[in-house]
Amino acid sequence: MYVCSCFGITDQQVKEHAAAGACTPRQIASATKAGTDCGSCVRTIQGILGRGACPRRELLEKGDGAAVLAADVPSVPSLVPPLEPAYEPALAEAA
Repeated sequence: MYVCSCFGITDQQVKEHAAAGACTPRQIASATKAGTDCGSCVRTIQGILGRGACPRRELLEKGDGAAVLAADVPSVPSLVPPLEPAYEPALAEAA
């Protein structure tokens, strides 16, 4: 059965991604694009994912929201160069 008619994603594909570790509609969207166009399939995807074991959900239930936020931050190098220390003449003269 098609879950996402915009991208032709089936319930079987959603289940396969869930078995591979995706446990949120956002993770399914990253893998398949399902739910990123009209959005009408998001509730169906949530229903397929259900309330099964999900490491992020388990962390939230334990009250460890910081670990969940850390897991959401991708490890991409910053495109902004680090700031250089400000030059302070008074400190330079004292040295």
